[in-house]
Amino acid sequence: MPLLPLRALAQAEPEVAAMKAFVGNRPVRAGRLVLDIPRIADNGNVVPVRIALPGPFAPGAEVRSIHLFSEKNPVPQMAVFHFPAPVAKVEVESRVRLAGTQRIAAVATLADGTLHAATADVVVTISACIDGS
Repeated sequence: MPLLPLRALAQAEPEVAAMKAFVGNRPVRAGRLVLDIPRIADNGNVVPVRIALPGPFAPGAEVRSIHLFSEKNPVPQMAVFHFPAPVAKVEVESRVRLAGTQRIAAVATLADGTLHAATADVVVTISACIDGS
């Protein structure tokens, strides 16, 4: 197998289409939003996920929502968490179902319109969501 340069490998990586549709042409910042999910999930029915965006937040730049997207699930937007009141820091823990090995993406929307995103690749040994749920 030939080795690809790092730039070519990055271009070959799959994108999360639902996230791209949500973001559109708006700029997205990387690095601040934390997406913790196991790299290998033995059971796609119960995959733990933690999303965090540390504070403090400037006035007018509080977190309003976090969207969680899946590359291969039948329903690509897996979850939306809304924060109607300003909070000092944001941390959400949940479990998700994954329809096989794929990339997961999270996007945080701040009150000033700023978007922060993070992605993670997950290898799933036993898939879930194969019935369209």
